[in-house]
Amino acid sequence: MASTRTTFTVDSELLEQARQMKINVSAAARSGVREAVRAARVRADRDAYRRHPEQPDPFWGEAEAWGDK
Repeated sequence: MASTRTTFTVDSELLEQARQMKINVSAAARSGVREAVRAARVRADRDAYRRHPEQPDPFWGEAEAWGDK
């Protein structure tokens, strides 16, 4: 996967603590962004389902019959 260099702002005390604990800040940022995107997708999917919940489809009975043949 291609990477893009970016800049972000972080509290200086927090950054110093991360450095003292030998935390790879870039890896931690990637992980945090990945989790934030995953959580946003889950919320978006849930919201879309709430706006448009699945409804019984009268065609489903015929579709199930196809699997029996």
